[in-house]
Amino acid sequence: MPELDWPSIIRELITLFVVIDPVGSLPVFYFATATVPAALHWRFALRAVAVATVVLMLFLVAGQLVLEALGLRFGSFQIAGGIILFLFAMSMIFGDAKPAREIEEAERDHLAGAVFPLAMPSIASPGAMLAIVVLTDNNRNSIPDQMVTAGLLLLVLLVTLVLLLLAARLKRVIGGTGANVISRVMGIVLATVAVDAVLGGLEAVGVLDLPESPALIAGE
Repeated sequence: MPELDWPSIIRELITLFVVIDPVGSLPVFYFATATVPAALHWRFALRAVAVATVVLMLFLVAGQLVLEALGLRFGSFQIAGGIILFLFAMSMIFGDAKPAREIEEAERDHLAGAVFPLAMPSIASPGAMLAIVVLTDNNRNSIPDQMVTAGLLLLVLLVTLVLLLLAARLKRVIGGTGANVISRVMGIVLATVAVDAVLGGLEAVGVLDLPESPALIAGE
């Protein structure tokens, strides 16, 4: 049995937790279930996490295959993904918090539910989809490594489900302001992840020759 690379596993776990942002999805859950009987909240949470799991697992399995079928270099995807993640992080830090944006969308749509906006784009966010593809780079990671990433993804989604099931109790503890603060702190971490992804992409396409250093999102 190959020895586990615990530093890389911890980095991947932090990355997945940041981009999925289980705590940031709580205010979206509160709004989406405002008119749903309390007895059905557990089914609502289970459905949302199940849909998000299917979406993210599809990206984990087929995301890079689609890129290769289109003839796109993975290094280019890393750079593009890093830029998008960085912009997403900036919006988390300086703009409206993630929950605030998605609650506003739900209010305009009047069709708030487990799939929208809770499963997508709150849990299975664009940043999470990009991060999953980058973390499971077929050119760098073996099948066992990718299975570890899949396990970490399922672990973060399980944490998300538990938080949603405990939403009523957590609301009394952190409230909307607490979720807002946590979301902005995670934005700072995500910005660092994004810069590291861009550097890894530049190295992959031969623009930079970086010294040996464990990349946060590339899983080196």
